[in-house]
Amino acid sequence: MRWWDIEPVLALERELFPEDAWSPGMFWSELAHARGPWATRRYVVAETAEPGGARIVGYAGLAAAGGLGDVQTIAAARDQWGTGLGSRLLTDLLQHATAFECEEVLLEVRVDNLRAQRLYERFGFEPIGFRRGYYQPGNVDALVMRHHVKTHQGTETHG
Repeated sequence: MRWWDIEPVLALERELFPEDAWSPGMFWSELAHARGPWATRRYVVAETAEPGGARIVGYAGLAAAGGLGDVQTIAAARDQWGTGLGSRLLTDLLQHATAFECEEVLLEVRVDNLRAQRLYERFGFEPIGFRRGYYQPGNVDALVMRHHVKTHQGTETHG
């Protein structure tokens, strides 16, 4: 994801998450940490080729610090649901969690988003707790999930 992707990403963000969409400033702040030798973020977009140009149909972001990764956001346009796009985006984030030397990756997901929870479970994320009222203004709880990242030797690390 680059700065010129922010506007189309925001449009998709508002469509998918109308109550708790990120602001432009949140994306700008995350992208400020996504480039250069000291980068601690990975943000990607997925595009489809369409008449008149490419269209952003998904995006995802990961923050990493001190051996811990956190999936900040992941989204796929509704017309892409069931195509494997969410899996491809999550695969990219987890590969970069390994590159960032993360031992674990955490994420929060709305308790009412069972589709996303099933995706995360397929990738080995396990529920570890709740954050009450995490998603505002709707006051929706978040399920916190954790994934142990495999090391380059193919063994699993435990934190």
